[in-house]
Amino acid sequence: MSRERGRDDARSAIAIQAARLMARDGIENYGHAKRKAAQQLGMPETGRLPNNDEIDAALREYQGIYQGDDQMLRIRALREQAIRVMRDLSAFNPHLTGSVLSGTAGPHAVIHLQLFTDNAKAVELYLIDHKITYRTGQSRLYAGHEPRVLPAYSVTDSGADIELTVLDSRDLRVSLRATPEGRAIERAKLRAVENLLEQP
Repeated sequence: MSRERGRDDARSAIAIQAARLMARDGIENYGHAKRKAAQQLGMPETGRLPNNDEIDAALREYQGIYQGDDQMLRIRALREQAIRVMRDLSAFNPHLTGSVLSGTAGPHAVIHLQLFTDNAKAVELYLIDHKITYRTGQSRLYAGHEPRVLPAYSVTDSGADIELTVLDSRDLRVSLRATPEGRAIERAKLRAVENLLEQP
């Protein structure tokens, strides 16, 4: 077996194991899933780690084979919940991102929403005024290689965790990434998410 073939086989094995971890254990962070998978397989060499697209493909295949109908029902329920929250937060131009949008959300998935506003403090005031319990935090995203540390709020709605990341309205024109080398984060506004539910 050639060295190149061995590397490809190792990447594939790590991607499949990472997909299992994300589907069964609810791990949402790709970096954490691939490192844990590599460790479990005794393959700690970082050069062999698959990229997020490879893990996504393995995850979709795993969910299609082993979780089929359950996965479709889970995604529908999470998207319906996301829509309710997005309607409540319509003043902040909410956009859905992450695994609930992509359709790969696991059993412990977080609903990720990006809010776009010219007044970041207004989001916290909204939560206070509506007596919504929340936790403050920060979210790190990248515009190109420039890191952006953004205010974030974690809330729980009907048993589901929701992460609200607050951005400036001008950021709608910016491609944001979770890592400097990663792909642009996909996001969908309310009407687009509603359209997803209308699809068979």
